[in-house]
Amino acid sequence: MKKIIIAIDGFSSTGKSTIAKELAKELGYVYVDTGAMYRAVALFAMQNGYINAAYLDKESLINSLANIRLQFKYNPQLGFAEMYLNDTNVENDIRTLEVSQYVSRIAEISEVRAKLVEQQQKMGQERGIVMDGRDIGTVVFPDAEVKIFMNSSAEKRAQRRFEELINKGQNVTYEEVLKNVQERDYIDTNREDSPLKVAPDAIEIDNSDLDKNQQFSVVLKAVNQYLLSN
Repeated sequence: MKKIIIAIDGFSSTGKSTIAKELAKELGYVYVDTGAMYRAVALFAMQNGYINAAYLDKESLINSLANIRLQFKYNPQLGFAEMYLNDTNVENDIRTLEVSQYVSRIAEISEVRAKLVEQQQKMGQERGIVMDGRDIGTVVFPDAEVKIFMNSSAEKRAQRRFEELINKGQNVTYEEVLKNVQERDYIDTNREDSPLKVAPDAIEIDNSDLDKNQQFSVVLKAVNQYLLSN
């Protein structure tokens, strides 16, 4: 059976990464979390003083892009690849609310997007890949054979994200998380370069009232229908 590209796009905290990981495992495909790549660049900007709550030194970050090396390294104990920034494992560091507060601002920068999209397209040259993000089906792989767009209410997404962060021991409030979700939604959908939008041929899934098993079943059914008919 031929291998294809599966693009999973959607708003923050819709469970894209969880579904994409499970789908890649089920199919024996490579999984790429593009959000982790943008988060790693945001962490780099934070570490180097290029961004804070009131300031973004865009020019310095752009000039430093050549010094940013991103790699996914598979962790057999966890069953998925972790994000490495300049040979340092930053998988846990990039998942904090602080990084979440800055990542959409970093992702707005055209030079950052160009660098990461180029890397992402190289990753998919051999097909057999599941990639999730904001612009996979519209910009990175507009020719992807299967495109999924996931959505949910901001309140449901904030509750899921809040519980996830609390379980990781982070000191956050639901109100902080909801505000972050809403702010990221606005930036992601209104940026000039590659805004978040539904590809015309994408399958839309609202998972506000679906559990993880139900979500996975819907996505897997869509993929299998394509594979069986082509």
